[in-house]
Amino acid sequence: MSASTFWFLAVGGGAAATHMGVFALAQPHMSPELANAMGFVVAFFVSFAGHRMLSFKDAGTSVATSFKRFAVTALAGFASNEAVFILLLRALELPAMLALFLALLFAAGQTFVLSRFWAFRR
Repeated sequence: MSASTFWFLAVGGGAAATHMGVFALAQPHMSPELANAMGFVVAFFVSFAGHRMLSFKDAGTSVATSFKRFAVTALAGFASNEAVFILLLRALELPAMLALFLALLFAAGQTFVLSRFWAFRR
């Protein structure tokens, strides 16, 4: 396993844990879909900082360029996350935390590819 892949998984795991923690705290006070969005917003900053400093530290782009590109990448990941989350939660009636976990896994692959080959291009 390459160092980039290791750090991507470690940072992604930390960001996913942050996302799920915020979701767990917010969900009793709002709809699951809104709590998912809140978790995404907080985890976005954890993810960007970790990926810029660890996963893709040899990026050939400026921090500002990487931030803009990563924002697009993360929003695309969140769009697929939210769609899968709603499908699992509402159509298949899975428990909210399980639906979120599976949706986060689904979006992770898409985020890696876009991050590696565009947002933090080497």
